[in-house]
Amino acid sequence: MGYHILIADDETEIRELLRLYLEKDGYTVWEAADGMEALAVLKQEKIDLAILDIMMPSPDGWRVLQNIRKNSNIPVILLSARSGDSDKILGLDLGADDYITKPFVPLEAVARVHSNLRRFYELGGGKTGGRKSGMLETKTLRLDLKSCLLYCNEEKIVLTSVEFRIMKLFMENPGKVFTKQQLFEQGWEESYMLSDNNVMVCISKLRAKLNTGGREYIRTIRGLGYRLEDEEN
Repeated sequence: MGYHILIADDETEIRELLRLYLEKDGYTVWEAADGMEALAVLKQEKIDLAILDIMMPSPDGWRVLQNIRKNSNIPVILLSARSGDSDKILGLDLGADDYITKPFVPLEAVARVHSNLRRFYELGGGKTGGRKSGMLETKTLRLDLKSCLLYCNEEKIVLTSVEFRIMKLFMENPGKVFTKQQLFEQGWEESYMLSDNNVMVCISKLRAKLNTGGREYIRTIRGLGYRLEDEEN
């Protein structure tokens, strides 16, 4: 498949197991036993997706994820032995695309890798809904469908793959109200869970990134959902 995958985990057995299954499916795999090694690989190699263990040493997965999100929107999958919702929400808030709880079934992990790569690299272009080829535009926002970058008044904003898919839906339908279920199924491509807070966290993160000039681009419609507003007041 040609994609380069980074596995960063201090457990040798997990790295070797994932490498075995990923290489079997044609991926090129890079390994790191801690955060410093992971950052070195990310700096030296062209990595298409990273799998990060949250609790690996010096620095941990949270900090490596934060470092990645400073200048890259590649898919990131977090690994953790903790299954609490708070860790999942924090991971999303920091820019993760997926979360796998240990112990896991290797085939499921590989399927998630494949799914995230497909969503980001193969489906990212999508259809432009009749707008300029490869670009969605409103009055002050511009979404580059090829690079998956958002521009607000020409200021570049790096998005995660989930944020990109949600902004794509908004910008294809400016002014239209979308429910939490619609946004979740667009962003994560999974069935919506009524107790899931991921949409709320993602919208909060997008608002923070779009907070230029005090404008509110994503408005909450009480009892209904959210809509994109980009018109002069």
